[in-house]
Amino acid sequence: MSDSPLKLTPVHNHCHAGSCCSGSPTPAVVQLSEAPTAGSRVSTFRIDAMDCPTEQTLIQNKLGKLAGIQQLEFNLINRILGVTHDLPSTAPIIEAIKSIGMQADPLEEGAPAAASPAKKHVWPLVLSGVGALVAEVLHFTDAAPTWVIALVALVSILSGGLTTYKKGWIALKNLNLNINALMSIAVTGAVLIGQWPEAAMVMFLFTVAELIEAKSLDRARNAISGLMQMTPEQATVKQADGSWSEVEVKNIDIGAIVRVRPGERIGLDGEVSAGQSTIDQAPITGESLPIEKTLGDKVFAGTINQSGSLEFKVTAAANHSTLARIIHAVEQAQGARAPTQRFVDSFSKIYTPAVFLFALGVAVIPPLFMAGAWFDWIYRALVLLVVACPCALVISTPVTIVSGLAAAARKGILIKGGVYLEGGYKLDYLALDKTGTLTHGKPVQTDYLALFPNVQDSAPALAASLAGRSDHPVSVAIANAAVDKNLADHAVDNFEALPGRGVRGDINGDTYYLGNHRLVEDLGLCSPALEDKLFALEKQGKSVVLLLDKSGPLALFAVADTVKDSSREAIAQLHELGIKTLMLTGDNTHTAEAIAAQVGIDQARGDLLPADKLQAIESLYAQGYRVGMVGDGINDAPALARAEIGFAMAAAGTDTAIETADVALMDDDLRKIPAFIRLSRQTSSILKQNIALALVIKAIFLAVTFLGMATMWMAVFADMGVSLLVVFNGLRLLRK
Repeated sequence: MSDSPLKLTPVHNHCHAGSCCSGSPTPAVVQLSEAPTAGSRVSTFRIDAMDCPTEQTLIQNKLGKLAGIQQLEFNLINRILGVTHDLPSTAPIIEAIKSIGMQADPLEEGAPAAASPAKKHVWPLVLSGVGALVAEVLHFTDAAPTWVIALVALVSILSGGLTTYKKGWIALKNLNLNINALMSIAVTGAVLIGQWPEAAMVMFLFTVAELIEAKSLDRARNAISGLMQMTPEQATVKQADGSWSEVEVKNIDIGAIVRVRPGERIGLDGEVSAGQSTIDQAPITGESLPIEKTLGDKVFAGTINQSGSLEFKVTAAANHSTLARIIHAVEQAQGARAPTQRFVDSFSKIYTPAVFLFALGVAVIPPLFMAGAWFDWIYRALVLLVVACPCALVISTPVTIVSGLAAAARKGILIKGGVYLEGGYKLDYLALDKTGTLTHGKPVQTDYLALFPNVQDSAPALAASLAGRSDHPVSVAIANAAVDKNLADHAVDNFEALPGRGVRGDINGDTYYLGNHRLVEDLGLCSPALEDKLFALEKQGKSVVLLLDKSGPLALFAVADTVKDSSREAIAQLHELGIKTLMLTGDNTHTAEAIAAQVGIDQARGDLLPADKLQAIESLYAQGYRVGMVGDGINDAPALARAEIGFAMAAAGTDTAIETADVALMDDDLRKIPAFIRLSRQTSSILKQNIALALVIKAIFLAVTFLGMATMWMAVFADMGVSLLVVFNGLRLLRK
C-alpha cells in the first residue's frame, strides 16, 4: 500500500444546484482573524439558501463583522457552514445570517451532512403559468383593458418570481451580476415599458427552467451523497454476556464483534473473526465479481455479504469507515476547480459586466445619436441582458466534473480533484513499479526440476521440511507449495540458518542443504551443466534454490513473483490509447526485463533506488513527456510526488492512500488506469463541447437580438435551453 506523502491540491468551491453565478468563487476555508485558539470551538449549520458563491460572499461579509469569529468553512455541495469562534453561544451567528434573508439550522455532531431543503409548494408556479398565459391571451385578443392585463401579469410575476427578485436584490447589493440579477432587471424593464404579458411569460419560463436545471444538478450531487445510503443504520453486536442485539451503527465502538447474515449489508469496516463468505465489494473497489472472505480478511462498510454468515471485529468508527472517507474525499474533490473551470470563472468575471455595459449602450446610444426609437432599443437591450448571462458557461464545468468524479467512484477509482480528472487525458507516458503493482508481491514456486530420477517424488517434501523452518520469502513459497500438495512434513534435527546462502538440517539421519547458487559454489558442488540450468532460470527473472546432500545437488526449485492476470490486459489497453509504458524496479535487471516481456511493457529499468526512480521521471519530463506514476510503496514516494498524476494501488482501507493520492485505485486492478484515462478523455471532450455550444449559440442569438429579430421569451429559451443542454451533456458521464 502506498503511504507516501503525495501532492495535495487546494480545495475551492464552485457554483451548482441551480444557481449560476458569475465571478470567481472564494476558497472553501476563509480565515477572518487570528488563528483558532485553544478555547475556540467549531459550530456547523445547514443553510438551505446557500448554494452559490453569491450567498457565500454575503455570509462571509456579514459574519466577518462579528467579533469572535475566526474562521469560516463553506461546503456548498451540501449547503453546510462551519464556523470557528469563541462566542458563548451560536445565537449571534444565527441572527446575523437571518438578517440577510437566510436560515441557519445548527447541526449536532454526527448529523448527516446531506442537505434536505424544505419541499416547495407547486401552486405558486401553477398560478404564475396560468396568469402569464391569460395575460398573453387577453393581450392578443384585445379582450380586456390594459390595466386588467397588467394586474393579471403582475399576479403571475409576483407568484412565480419573488424568489428570483429576492436573490437578484441580494446579488445586486453585493455588486454581482448573476442570472437572478439580470433576469430581475430585464423583467422590471419590460414592465416599465409596458410589456406586461411578455414580462410575466419570461419570469414563468425562467422559473420552470431553473427548477428543471436544479433537479438535473441534484442528480449529479446525489450520485455521491447517495453512497452513504449503502450503510445500514443498525448492526447485530455481540454483548458482554454473549448474547446478540441490534445497535445503531454510529454507537458501535472499535473492537466490537458484529455478526452479518447472508444478504445483509455490512455496516462498518472490520476484520473477519469467524465464518467464511463471499462479499460484493463493488461499492468500494468497483470489482465486478464477489470476493472470498475468511479469517483475518478485511471487510468494508457498504459492501454486501452474499453466501455465508460472518462475524467481524470492528476496526473503524462509522464516521471514519473507508466508504465515509471516500465520500468525504470526493466531496472535497468536487470543490477543487479544474483548469477549464478556472478559465470559465475568469472569463465570466469579465464577460458579464462587459455585456451589461454593452446592453446599456444598446439602450442609450442609438436613440441619442442615431435617431433610434427608445422603446425598440430598450427592448433589445433587455433581451440582451437575458441571453447574455454566462449561466450555461458557469454551470457546464462543475456538473461535468461532478458527474465524472461520481462515475469514477462507482468504478473504484477515487480521483482527488477535477484537475486530475481533466488532466488525465494529457498523459503520454506511464511509469509503473513492479512489486505489488504489476505483480502480486508474493513469491510463489514456479518450477521444480529433479536432477535424478530416484528423487523425483521425495525431493519436494525434503525441501519443504527445511523451508518451513525459515521465514525467508523464497523459503515460504516452497513451503506453501508443499502444503498445497499435501506433502509430508519431515522432522528436522540440528537445523541451522546459513545467512546469505540458505539453511541446513538433518532428516532421518542424513544432512541436507537448501540454498542459493552461492551455497553450491561454497560447497564446491557446482558444475558447468548446473550453471547452464541456473542461468536459464535466472534469466527469466526467477530466484533459484537447490536441494543438496553431501554428494551434490538433488533438485532445483525456482521461485518468482508472479504477474497479475490483469496487468497484461491493462498494458495492452494503455498501448491502444497511445500511452507508452516504463517499469521502474529495485529488482535486478534480468528480473525487470523478464517481467516487462511478460506483460508487454515498452521499457524496463532495474536495480533502482528511490532517487533513481525520481531521476527516471525527471528524464522523461526533460524529453517533453507528460508522465504518470503507479506505485504502492514508500520507495515510490519521490517518483509519485514528481509525476503529473500519482496513482496509489489497492487503497481500500488505507487512510494515507485515500487522503494523499492524486488517484487512488481501491483494489489492485491496473485496468482501472486505462478506464480512468478514457473517462478523462470523455470528460475533456464534454467540457469542450459545452463551452463551444454555449458560446456559439449565444453569439448567434446576440446577433439576432441586435438586428431586432428576437423577443424576451425567445431569449429565455436560448439562455436556459443551452444551460439545460450542457447539464444533460455533462450528466452523460453518469451512464454505466
